[in-house]
Amino acid sequence: MDAKLLSDAVSPLLEWYRIYKRDLPWRHGRTPYTALVAELMLQQTRVEAVKERYVRFLASFPTPEALAAASEEEVLKAWEGLGYYSRARHLHAAAKVIAEQGFPTTFEGVRALPGVGDYTAGAVCSIALGLPAPAVDGNVLRVLTRLYADPSNIDDGATKAKFAALLKAVYPPETADFCEALMELGAIVCVPNGAPACGGCPWQKVCRAHLAGREEHFPVRSEKRARKVVNATVCVLRCGAKYALEKRPAKGLLAGLWQFPFFEGEAPALGRVLAEKHAKHIFTHVEWRMTGRLVEAESELAPYTWVTARELRETYALPSAFRAFTEWVR
Repeated sequence: MDAKLLSDAVSPLLEWYRIYKRDLPWRHGRTPYTALVAELMLQQTRVEAVKERYVRFLASFPTPEALAAASEEEVLKAWEGLGYYSRARHLHAAAKVIAEQGFPTTFEGVRALPGVGDYTAGAVCSIALGLPAPAVDGNVLRVLTRLYADPSNIDDGATKAKFAALLKAVYPPETADFCEALMELGAIVCVPNGAPACGGCPWQKVCRAHLAGREEHFPVRSEKRARKVVNATVCVLRCGAKYALEKRPAKGLLAGLWQFPFFEGEAPALGRVLAEKHAKHIFTHVEWRMTGRLVEAESELAPYTWVTARELRETYALPSAFRAFTEWVR
Protein backbone atom coordinates (compact mmCIF):
# COMPACT_ATOMS: atom_id res chain seq x y z
CA MET A 1 0.00 0.00 0.00
CA ASP A 2 1.24 3.47 -0.91
CA ALA A 3 2.30 4.98 2.44
CA LYS A 4 3.27 8.26 0.72
CA LEU A 5 -0.39 9.11 0.06
CA LEU A 6 -1.19 9.07 3.78
CA SER A 7 2.17 10.56 4.79
CA ASP A 8 1.54 13.58 2.55
CA ALA A 9 -1.99 13.87 3.96
CA VAL A 10 -0.89 14.13 7.63
CA SER A 11 0.02 17.82 7.61
CA PRO A 12 -3.22 19.13 6.03
CA LEU A 13 -5.23 16.93 8.39
CA LEU A 14 -3.47 18.39 11.44
CA GLU A 15 -3.96 21.94 10.17
CA TRP A 16 -7.66 21.27 9.58
CA TYR A 17 -8.07 19.72 13.02
CA ARG A 18 -6.53 22.67 14.85
CA ILE A 19 -9.04 24.99 13.17
CA TYR A 20 -12.23 22.92 13.18
CA LYS A 21 -12.00 20.53 16.14
CA ARG A 22 -14.98 20.49 18.48
CA ASP A 23 -14.65 21.75 22.03
CA LEU A 24 -15.21 18.54 23.99
CA PRO A 25 -14.70 18.16 27.75
CA TRP A 26 -12.25 15.26 27.50
CA ARG A 27 -9.91 17.42 25.40
CA HIS A 28 -9.15 19.63 28.41
CA GLY A 29 -6.62 18.73 31.10
CA ARG A 30 -6.14 15.22 29.83
CA THR A 31 -4.45 12.54 31.89
CA PRO A 32 -4.13 8.86 31.08
CA TYR A 33 -6.98 8.15 33.52
CA THR A 34 -9.37 10.72 32.02
CA ALA A 35 -8.46 9.53 28.53
CA LEU A 36 -9.35 5.98 29.56
CA VAL A 37 -12.67 7.11 31.04
CA ALA A 38 -13.53 9.05 27.88
CA GLU A 39 -12.60 6.28 25.46
CA LEU A 40 -14.60 3.64 27.32
CA MET A 41 -17.61 5.95 27.58
CA LEU A 42 -17.46 6.79 23.87
CA GLN A 43 -17.48 3.17 22.72
CA GLN A 44 -20.73 2.64 20.77
CA THR A 45 -22.22 5.81 22.31
CA ARG A 46 -22.94 9.19 20.74
CA VAL A 47 -20.68 12.10 21.68
CA GLU A 48 -23.66 14.25 22.70
CA ALA A 49 -24.82 11.58 25.13
CA VAL A 50 -21.38 11.34 26.72
CA LYS A 51 -20.38 15.00 27.23
CA GLU A 52 -22.39 15.76 30.35
CA ARG A 53 -22.04 12.24 31.75
CA TYR A 54 -18.25 12.38 31.44
CA VAL A 55 -18.12 15.58 33.50
CA ARG A 56 -20.46 14.17 36.14
CA PHE A 57 -18.60 10.86 36.32
CA LEU A 58 -15.26 12.57 36.92
CA ALA A 59 -16.85 14.85 39.50
CA SER A 60 -17.79 11.69 41.41
CA PHE A 61 -14.59 9.77 40.66
CA PRO A 62 -11.83 12.30 39.87
CA THR A 63 -8.99 9.81 40.28
CA PRO A 64 -8.52 6.08 39.73
CA GLU A 65 -8.18 5.76 43.51
CA ALA A 66 -11.61 7.31 44.03
CA LEU A 67 -13.15 5.01 41.44
CA ALA A 68 -11.41 1.97 42.87
CA ALA A 69 -12.82 2.74 46.33
CA ALA A 70 -16.42 2.98 45.09
CA SER A 71 -18.90 0.11 45.20
CA GLU A 72 -20.10 -1.50 41.99
CA GLU A 73 -23.60 -0.16 42.62
CA GLU A 74 -22.23 3.40 42.86
CA VAL A 75 -20.31 2.98 39.61
CA LEU A 76 -23.28 1.51 37.75
CA LYS A 77 -25.55 4.29 39.00
CA ALA A 78 -23.08 6.89 37.73
CA TRP A 79 -23.08 5.08 34.37
CA GLU A 80 -26.88 4.82 34.20
CA GLY A 81 -28.31 5.51 30.75
CA LEU A 82 -25.05 5.09 28.83
CA GLY A 83 -25.67 1.40 28.09
CA TYR A 84 -23.14 -1.40 27.58
CA TYR A 85 -22.66 -1.61 31.34
CA SER A 86 -19.81 -4.10 31.03
CA ARG A 87 -17.71 -1.04 30.16
CA ALA A 88 -18.43 0.43 33.60
CA ARG A 89 -17.47 -2.81 35.32
CA HIS A 90 -14.27 -3.04 33.27
CA LEU A 91 -13.39 0.59 34.07
CA HIS A 92 -13.98 -0.10 37.76
CA ALA A 93 -11.71 -3.16 37.60
CA ALA A 94 -9.06 -1.20 35.66
CA ALA A 95 -9.13 1.57 38.28
CA LYS A 96 -8.34 -0.97 40.99
CA VAL A 97 -5.30 -2.14 39.03
CA ILE A 98 -4.16 1.44 38.38
CA ALA A 99 -4.67 2.48 42.02
CA GLU A 100 -2.45 -0.36 43.12
CA GLN A 101 0.20 -0.39 40.37
CA GLY A 102 0.09 3.05 38.76
CA PHE A 103 -0.97 3.81 35.19
CA PRO A 104 0.88 1.69 32.59
CA THR A 105 3.37 3.50 30.38
CA THR A 106 3.46 1.09 27.41
CA PHE A 107 0.92 -0.05 24.85
CA GLU A 108 1.16 -3.60 26.15
CA GLY A 109 0.54 -2.43 29.71
CA VAL A 110 -2.51 -0.36 28.77
CA ARG A 111 -3.80 -3.20 26.59
CA ALA A 112 -3.61 -5.54 29.58
CA LEU A 113 -6.05 -3.45 31.66
CA PRO A 114 -9.50 -5.03 32.09
CA GLY A 115 -11.81 -4.31 29.19
CA VAL A 116 -9.19 -2.55 27.06
CA GLY A 117 -8.79 -3.69 23.46
CA ASP A 118 -6.42 -2.63 20.71
CA TYR A 119 -8.43 0.46 19.77
CA THR A 120 -8.82 1.82 23.29
CA ALA A 121 -5.19 1.09 24.12
CA GLY A 122 -4.07 2.86 20.96
CA ALA A 123 -6.24 5.89 21.67
CA VAL A 124 -5.08 6.25 25.28
CA CYS A 125 -1.43 5.78 24.33
CA SER A 126 -1.59 8.27 21.45
CA ILE A 127 -3.70 10.87 23.24
CA ALA A 128 -2.28 10.77 26.76
CA LEU A 129 1.09 9.02 26.66
CA GLY A 130 2.61 10.41 23.45
CA LEU A 131 3.08 6.98 21.91
CA PRO A 132 2.56 6.38 18.16
CA ALA A 133 -0.04 3.67 18.73
CA PRO A 134 -2.75 3.45 16.04
CA ALA A 135 -6.38 3.52 17.18
CA VAL A 136 -8.30 1.85 14.37
CA ASP A 137 -12.09 1.63 14.62
CA GLY A 138 -14.94 1.79 12.12
CA ASN A 139 -14.67 5.57 11.76
CA VAL A 140 -10.96 5.48 10.98
CA LEU A 141 -11.39 2.56 8.60
CA ARG A 142 -14.13 4.46 6.75
CA VAL A 143 -11.86 7.48 6.33
CA LEU A 144 -8.87 5.46 5.18
CA THR A 145 -10.70 3.11 2.82
CA ARG A 146 -12.17 6.19 1.12
CA LEU A 147 -8.78 7.89 0.95
CA TYR A 148 -7.35 4.81 -0.77
CA ALA A 149 -10.57 3.65 -2.50
CA ASP A 150 -9.73 0.32 -0.88
CA PRO A 151 -12.35 -2.43 -1.37
CA SER A 152 -11.08 -4.61 1.48
CA ASN A 153 -13.80 -5.79 3.87
CA ILE A 154 -13.37 -3.77 7.08
CA ASP A 155 -14.98 -6.58 9.11
CA ASP A 156 -11.93 -8.69 8.29
CA GLY A 157 -9.25 -8.46 10.98
CA ALA A 158 -6.56 -8.43 8.29
CA THR A 159 -7.91 -5.13 6.96
CA LYS A 160 -7.68 -3.50 10.37
CA ALA A 161 -4.14 -4.84 10.79
CA LYS A 162 -3.14 -3.50 7.36
CA PHE A 163 -4.30 0.02 8.14
CA ALA A 164 -2.86 -0.07 11.66
CA ALA A 165 0.55 -0.84 10.17
CA LEU A 166 0.11 1.96 7.63
CA LEU A 167 -0.77 4.48 10.36
CA LYS A 168 2.16 3.45 12.52
CA ALA A 169 4.52 4.09 9.60
CA VAL A 170 3.38 7.71 9.19
CA TYR A 171 2.64 8.80 12.79
CA PRO A 172 3.86 12.37 13.39
CA PRO A 173 5.29 13.63 16.70
CA GLU A 174 1.87 15.20 17.47
CA THR A 175 0.42 11.82 18.38
CA ALA A 176 -2.61 13.16 20.27
CA ASP A 177 -3.68 15.58 17.56
CA PHE A 178 -3.19 13.01 14.81
CA CYS A 179 -5.22 10.35 16.60
CA GLU A 180 -8.06 12.73 17.39
CA ALA A 181 -7.95 14.36 13.94
CA LEU A 182 -8.67 11.01 12.28
CA MET A 183 -11.58 10.45 14.68
CA GLU A 184 -12.85 13.99 14.09
CA LEU A 185 -12.70 13.66 10.32
CA GLY A 186 -14.83 10.52 10.53
CA ALA A 187 -17.27 12.15 12.94
CA ILE A 188 -18.03 15.46 11.25
CA VAL A 189 -16.91 15.21 7.60
CA CYS A 190 -16.43 11.66 6.35
CA VAL A 191 -19.61 10.56 8.09
CA PRO A 192 -21.36 7.19 8.15
CA ASN A 193 -24.91 6.58 6.95
CA GLY A 194 -25.03 9.42 4.47
CA ALA A 195 -23.12 11.48 1.96
CA PRO A 196 -19.77 12.75 3.29
CA ALA A 197 -19.24 16.52 3.42
CA CYS A 198 -16.36 16.42 0.95
CA GLY A 199 -16.38 20.18 0.41
CA GLY A 200 -15.03 20.67 3.91
CA CYS A 201 -12.50 17.84 3.84
CA PRO A 202 -8.76 18.55 3.98
CA TRP A 203 -8.22 15.50 1.79
CA GLN A 204 -10.66 16.29 -1.00
CA LYS A 205 -7.85 16.84 -3.55
CA VAL A 206 -6.14 13.52 -2.83
CA CYS A 207 -8.97 11.21 -1.74
CA ARG A 208 -9.18 8.53 -4.41
CA ALA A 209 -12.82 7.66 -3.70
CA HIS A 210 -13.82 11.33 -3.97
CA LEU A 211 -11.82 11.88 -7.15
CA ALA A 212 -13.62 8.90 -8.69
CA GLY A 213 -17.03 10.07 -7.40
CA ARG A 214 -17.39 6.81 -5.46
CA GLU A 215 -17.24 7.98 -1.83
CA GLU A 216 -20.34 6.07 -0.80
CA HIS A 217 -19.00 2.79 -2.20
CA PHE A 218 -16.64 2.62 0.78
CA PRO A 219 -16.15 1.09 3.22
CA VAL A 220 -17.04 -2.44 2.18
CA ARG A 221 -18.65 -4.45 4.99
CA SER A 222 -20.18 -7.87 5.52
CA GLU A 223 -23.95 -8.04 5.33
CA LYS A 224 -25.51 -7.34 8.73
CA ARG A 225 -27.27 -10.16 10.52
CA ALA A 226 -30.96 -9.53 11.15
CA ARG A 227 -31.81 -8.65 14.75
CA LYS A 228 -33.67 -11.17 16.87
CA VAL A 229 -37.05 -9.80 17.99
CA VAL A 230 -38.14 -10.53 21.57
CA ASN A 231 -41.71 -9.79 22.69
CA ALA A 232 -41.80 -9.11 26.42
CA THR A 233 -43.94 -7.75 29.23
CA VAL A 234 -42.51 -5.31 31.76
CA CYS A 235 -44.43 -4.85 35.02
CA VAL A 236 -43.99 -1.69 37.04
CA LEU A 237 -45.23 -3.41 40.15
CA ARG A 238 -46.31 -1.10 42.96
CA CYS A 239 -47.29 -1.81 46.54
CA GLY A 240 -48.04 1.29 48.55
CA ALA A 241 -45.11 3.65 48.09
CA LYS A 242 -42.66 0.98 46.95
CA TYR A 243 -41.81 -0.55 43.59
CA ALA A 244 -40.50 -4.01 42.72
CA LEU A 245 -37.07 -4.52 41.18
CA GLU A 246 -35.14 -7.63 40.25
CA LYS A 247 -31.63 -8.31 39.02
CA ARG A 248 -31.04 -9.71 35.59
CA PRO A 249 -28.98 -12.91 35.27
CA ALA A 250 -25.23 -12.62 35.88
CA LYS A 251 -24.49 -13.39 32.22
CA GLY A 252 -25.98 -12.17 28.98
CA LEU A 253 -27.72 -8.96 27.94
CA LEU A 254 -27.64 -6.25 30.66
CA ALA A 255 -26.00 -8.80 32.94
CA GLY A 256 -26.49 -8.25 36.65
CA LEU A 257 -28.40 -4.96 36.28
CA TRP A 258 -31.65 -3.97 37.98
CA GLN A 259 -34.91 -4.02 36.07
CA PHE A 260 -38.64 -3.93 36.61
CA PRO A 261 -40.10 -7.47 36.64
CA PHE A 262 -39.53 -8.67 33.08
CA PHE A 263 -41.14 -11.59 31.30
CA GLU A 264 -40.55 -12.88 27.80
CA GLY A 265 -44.04 -13.21 26.35
CA GLU A 266 -47.00 -12.68 28.67
CA ALA A 267 -46.64 -11.91 32.39
CA PRO A 268 -48.43 -13.83 35.14
CA ALA A 269 -51.17 -12.11 37.14
CA LEU A 270 -49.39 -10.05 39.81
CA GLY A 271 -52.16 -7.63 40.76
CA ARG A 272 -54.58 -5.07 39.37
CA VAL A 273 -53.47 -3.51 36.07
CA LEU A 274 -53.80 0.29 36.23
CA ALA A 275 -52.25 1.33 32.92
CA GLU A 276 -50.58 -0.10 29.86
CA LYS A 277 -48.20 1.22 27.21
CA HIS A 278 -45.88 -0.08 24.51
CA ALA A 279 -42.22 0.63 23.88
CA LYS A 280 -39.27 -0.90 22.10
CA HIS A 281 -35.53 -0.87 22.65
CA ILE A 282 -32.93 -1.83 20.07
CA PHE A 283 -29.67 -3.47 21.03
CA THR A 284 -26.94 -4.43 18.57
CA HIS A 285 -28.35 -7.88 17.82
CA VAL A 286 -31.72 -7.92 19.62
CA GLU A 287 -34.86 -5.80 19.56
CA TRP A 288 -37.17 -5.80 22.56
CA ARG A 289 -40.84 -5.07 21.82
CA MET A 290 -42.30 -4.45 25.24
CA THR A 291 -45.75 -4.14 26.70
CA GLY A 292 -45.44 -2.16 29.91
CA ARG A 293 -48.02 -2.45 32.68
CA LEU A 294 -48.45 -0.46 35.87
CA VAL A 295 -49.67 -3.06 38.36
CA GLU A 296 -50.96 -2.57 41.91
CA ALA A 297 -49.95 -5.51 44.12
CA GLU A 298 -51.72 -6.39 47.36
CA SER A 299 -48.43 -7.20 49.14
CA GLU A 300 -44.68 -6.99 48.60
CA LEU A 301 -44.25 -10.16 46.58
CA ALA A 302 -41.16 -12.32 46.80
CA PRO A 303 -38.52 -12.58 45.42
CA TYR A 304 -38.46 -8.92 44.39
CA THR A 305 -36.52 -6.10 46.01
CA TRP A 306 -38.90 -3.31 46.99
CA VAL A 307 -37.65 0.27 46.87
CA THR A 308 -39.06 3.78 47.09
CA ALA A 309 -39.18 6.14 44.12
CA ARG A 310 -36.38 8.16 45.68
CA GLU A 311 -34.19 5.08 46.13
CA LEU A 312 -34.84 4.13 42.52
CA ARG A 313 -33.75 7.59 41.36
CA GLU A 314 -30.70 7.91 43.60
CA THR A 315 -29.35 4.42 44.25
CA TYR A 316 -30.43 1.79 41.74
CA ALA A 317 -29.11 1.87 38.17
CA LEU A 318 -31.90 1.15 35.72
CA PRO A 319 -30.94 0.58 32.06
CA SER A 320 -32.33 3.03 29.50
CA ALA A 321 -34.32 0.16 27.95
CA PHE A 322 -36.85 0.70 30.75
CA ARG A 323 -36.87 4.51 30.68
CA ALA A 324 -40.26 4.66 28.97
CA PHE A 325 -41.85 3.12 32.05
CA THR A 326 -40.21 5.24 34.76
CA GLU A 327 -42.88 7.94 34.40
CA TRP A 328 -45.11 5.65 36.46
CA VAL A 329 -42.68 5.84 39.39
CA ARG A 330 -43.67 8.78 41.60
